[in-house]
Amino acid sequence: MTLKDLNIEEQVTLLMQGAEYGDVTLKQAMTDELRQRLIEAKDEGRPLRVYCGFDPRTSDLHLGHTVVMRKLRQFQDLGHEVTFLVGNYTSLVGDPSDKDKLRPQLSPEEVELNARTYAEQAYKVMEREKTHIRYNAEWLSRLSFAELIKLASNFTVQQFIARENFRLRWDHGDPIHVHEFFYAIMQGYDAYALRCDVQVGGTDQLFNIVTAARKLMTFLGAKPNIAIIMDILPGTDGEVKMSKSLGNHIALMSTPEDMYGKVMSVPDKAMGLFFRLVTRWTPPEIAKLEQDLAEGRIHPRDAKMKLAREIVSIYHSESAAAHAEGEFVRIFQQHDLPDEFPVYLLQNGQTVLEVLLAGGLVSSKSEGRRLLEQHGVRLDGQTISDGNRTFPHPGVLQVGKRKYLRVR
Repeated sequence: MTLKDLNIEEQVTLLMQGAEYGDVTLKQAMTDELRQRLIEAKDEGRPLRVYCGFDPRTSDLHLGHTVVMRKLRQFQDLGHEVTFLVGNYTSLVGDPSDKDKLRPQLSPEEVELNARTYAEQAYKVMEREKTHIRYNAEWLSRLSFAELIKLASNFTVQQFIARENFRLRWDHGDPIHVHEFFYAIMQGYDAYALRCDVQVGGTDQLFNIVTAARKLMTFLGAKPNIAIIMDILPGTDGEVKMSKSLGNHIALMSTPEDMYGKVMSVPDKAMGLFFRLVTRWTPPEIAKLEQDLAEGRIHPRDAKMKLAREIVSIYHSESAAAHAEGEFVRIFQQHDLPDEFPVYLLQNGQTVLEVLLAGGLVSSKSEGRRLLEQHGVRLDGQTISDGNRTFPHPGVLQVGKRKYLRVR
């Protein structure tokens, strides 16, 4: 049985899997609209038109970036038409939705370079041949000032100031620039220009999609699209949003062994979100796994290993996932060390913190200090907590459970 064999109700359940609106009534309204639009599309013999906008402000993606891509892939597997919209024009403004400070503006060259790398990584989740790539400069660059005034007349300053990120800056006396208000208007116009049935986004896009896009589409005489707002994937700490700056991310370009190990470090309480947001599993499969967990038929460790295999298989291969699992069992369950790991030549007078940074075990001194404070650094099995001391002696330096460096 393929996803295309699902009936309408089963499709709705799958497509709303992992969606979060922070409001039960709004979620029900979007669910009902999605069901009706699926029925209408089936009667008309056409696929739904679905899109998600991506502002390529970075080319270094992690698992959290793939949540909306996984939802787009589900639409593709159900036979619908998906557009990957590159925000090469909105990136010139910078999305303020999840930021409490002004975002730097990117140059067109930076955006183009990031977009190419971004798309290539996205194809690890989405089907290349079934994905339409569009750039919003195609229509946004053509808007006149008069048209922008007309679009802006649909919103009040109070609506923007009420948003948490703007409110915090307002209360702290930090500057809020007028051009930052344009972002939601530009994104709303994207929805109108594409005339899509469904727009997918994260919870930080709730205002941009539910308020701005639907309002502008209605104002401009188009049928408002349905907002599928995806929940936030927590990082490896299981607490806060996955973020490279917090060091709790799982990079898409990491090795199978590193990816597998980091998934295994995710707290049990966060597994349900990972099941729903970043796997290929259907609602019945997830319900069965969670029931088995609840009734003790499967150990949480084994469920997490199943999750780690699934994720590594998506971004690498089944064989790579099997090998990574074998390495994990050998190293962490049998208390063995890897056969090979990087070698670093110690320089005279280097401190522990300097070796951690130079050896590539941490990305910044602040991350190194945090790991040292958390007793996450060992030399030949002995914990080191003082990063400013001279490196004691050559040996095997370990950070966390997965990173090793032979210091000579």
